[in-house]
Amino acid sequence: MARPGVAVRLGAYHAEMIATAYLRVFLPLDAFPAAERARWSREIAEGPGDRPRRRSYRTSWTTGRLGVIVAEEDRADVRLVDETWYVCPWRTRIRTLASLLSLRDSVPAEVAEALVPEVEARKAARELARIRRRHPGAVPTLLQSAWHVPVRWFALVSDEERRIEQRPDGGYRLSYRTRVAPARERAEETLKILRDHDLDLVADLVEDLVAWLSVFPPEALVELDYGDVSDLFAPLDLDDDHSARDLRASLEALAAGDVDRAGELYQTVAMRWAEVKTRESLN
Repeated sequence: MARPGVAVRLGAYHAEMIATAYLRVFLPLDAFPAAERARWSREIAEGPGDRPRRRSYRTSWTTGRLGVIVAEEDRADVRLVDETWYVCPWRTRIRTLASLLSLRDSVPAEVAEALVPEVEARKAARELARIRRRHPGAVPTLLQSAWHVPVRWFALVSDEERRIEQRPDGGYRLSYRTRVAPARERAEETLKILRDHDLDLVADLVEDLVAWLSVFPPEALVELDYGDVSDLFAPLDLDDDHSARDLRASLEALAAGDVDRAGELYQTVAMRWAEVKTRESLN
């Protein structure tokens, strides 16, 4: 987090100097209200390289303690799948406000007050509530995770949906793509297994994913994208990473009552990502 005079940039396609993974929901272009649909149609027609942009930022300060630089314009990621355009708006302002509130809730009280004072948290909560009253459908379509992929994200996808693609720079990128309907069904199944075995701390996190997915149409796309986190793996290690398969096998073993096998498989996934996540403390 930033000290006075230093700001953290949010809302760019990838965070500056931070390896970031993404969980995105892409809505069919026709699912947007007319005005927003027209905007994204123009973006698609113009293409990413047709019109150079100079991104502008607005600095927000919370009583001089925490600085945040937020992109003034909102952008979107787009995908063309089966001759249909899908759009994932960044909705940067909503994510910034929600992140500030989440940060305050995730650290000890004395740290929270130093980073996001209560008066600023109340302002953020009021603004977020006002945005949601005016635009009930304006929920985040993009989740981000620095330095690692949260293990619970893998509950949404299957190994058959896994893809490794070579990037123009010669590196590789691992991702999964599915629809909201099967992603939510898998999350609900995972939630039941965890609740049945009294794993409530993990279950609460999965329940948040179920609630998040429930606001989107079943035909929308869900993309789990390693993003720049792919670069933290050697190519052979990335090719050997089947976290979704290993997590699913762990859940199936747990459902069958084989707790030892379930724990062994889960540790395979958890240790893989714990090792990668150490980059966070080093940075």
